[in-house]
Amino acid sequence: MLLISTPTSPFGRKVKIAALVYGLKPLIHVETGDPWTNDERLRTANPLGKMPALITPEGKAIYDSGVILEYLDTLLDAPCLFPAERRIDTLVRHALADGIIEAGLLITYERMRRPAEFTYAPWIEHQRGKIERALTSVLSDAPDPTIADAGSITLACALGYLDWRKQLDWRAAYPAMVEWLDAFRAAFPAFDATKAEH
Repeated sequence: MLLISTPTSPFGRKVKIAALVYGLKPLIHVETGDPWTNDERLRTANPLGKMPALITPEGKAIYDSGVILEYLDTLLDAPCLFPAERRIDTLVRHALADGIIEAGLLITYERMRRPAEFTYAPWIEHQRGKIERALTSVLSDAPDPTIADAGSITLACALGYLDWRKQLDWRAAYPAMVEWLDAFRAAFPAFDATKAEH
C-alpha cells in the first residue's frame, strides 16, 4: 500500500501510529505529498488534494484519515481501532480529537498562509475556543491511554500538533492532559517514533 502524507501531518501521523501499533507498517510505503502545490499524484488519489491518502494494492484510493483507519481495521483479525463493544464512544472521541486538529490547522493557516495585514484575530480566537472546549470535554471522559484505538491515537496526535504549532499553551492550562499524553507515550513508543523533526 502507498500512503501519501508529510512527516508533519497530524492526520498522517495517526495512520502511521496505527500501522506501527498493529503490525501493518511493513505493508505500507510512505511517500511525501504536498497539498500546497500541483501534486497530481495526491490530487488523483484525493480530488480534494488533502492528506493523507492511501492507495491499496488494487489501486483503490482511500481518504481521509478516519476512513483509512476504518480500512486498516478490516486488515486485522478483529477491529481494534474502532472496537465493536465501544464503537460509538470511539467514533465520538475520534471526531472530537479530529476537530482539535482541524481548529489548530485553521489557526496555523491563518498565521502562515494569509498575508499578515489580513490576519483576522477574531477568527483565531474562535478556533482557539473550539480547542479549549474540546480539551475541557476530554478531561471529563478521557480515553484509556493504554488502549490504542482511533480516539486515543488521534487525541495524542492532536496534542502533539499543539505542541509543535503552539496554537495555545495547553500544557499549562490542562496539566491532566500532559499526564495523559505521557501515559500514552509510555504505552505506545510509536508516538515518539512518528514525531517529525520540525
